[in-house]
Amino acid sequence: MSGELKPYEQIGVAMTCRSFEEYVRMFALETDLLRKSGPILDVAAGASSFVAEACGRGYQAVAADPMYALEPEAIYEHGSKEIAISTAKLGAIKEQCDWSYYGSIDRHRANREASLERFIAHYRVSQDSGVYAQAMLPSLPYPDESFSLVLVSHFLFLYEGQFDLTFHRNALRELLRVCRKDGEIRIYPIFTLKWERYPYLAELLDELGEEGVRSRIVESKLPFIPGSKEVLRLTYGSA
Repeated sequence: MSGELKPYEQIGVAMTCRSFEEYVRMFALETDLLRKSGPILDVAAGASSFVAEACGRGYQAVAADPMYALEPEAIYEHGSKEIAISTAKLGAIKEQCDWSYYGSIDRHRANREASLERFIAHYRVSQDSGVYAQAMLPSLPYPDESFSLVLVSHFLFLYEGQFDLTFHRNALRELLRVCRKDGEIRIYPIFTLKWERYPYLAELLDELGEEGVRSRIVESKLPFIPGSKEVLRLTYGSA
């Protein structure tokens, strides 16, 4: 099926602007998981409002992204432009996407804009508090085993044309380094921008399996990307 689909044309890494509710559905985050989790890390978070909303709900959550070197106004301007550009791109391939959650491309855009607003409001008051760290995989500024739950949205695997196998191998090992042994990592999507499953996924998971890392594919509750309803879950041992 993937050969019949138009790819999503992207140069560089797009800024993400997604909400707490989207994360819950996208990563299939059970309420019990969020309640029992210790610190949560959102990697390559962009201008998503997951951390802002999670903190507002009483969770301990932080985010890492290279864009956090910028001031709020610069991020907001970039985010606004990115939303307009991505909406136009989606409009050209909208028949390929699953709109059951968003309803329409206009509501999709409105959701992005609302997420950006929530993020910026929180970032303005939290950017110097350690909640938002300027960082990029495969190097994160956190001690070993810092987080109970690590999330990566729309970065790993998606950009396989820009980041090679070595990068992905090192990135996964870094995520595992900062994750607690009784914690877990969830990554979505496991598809590329050509709407194909990441070609080296099985190889990487086999390597990690030899080191005691368990991998499991769980169903996403937000199947927007063509053909993709899968979330990768990584844990240690019997976790």
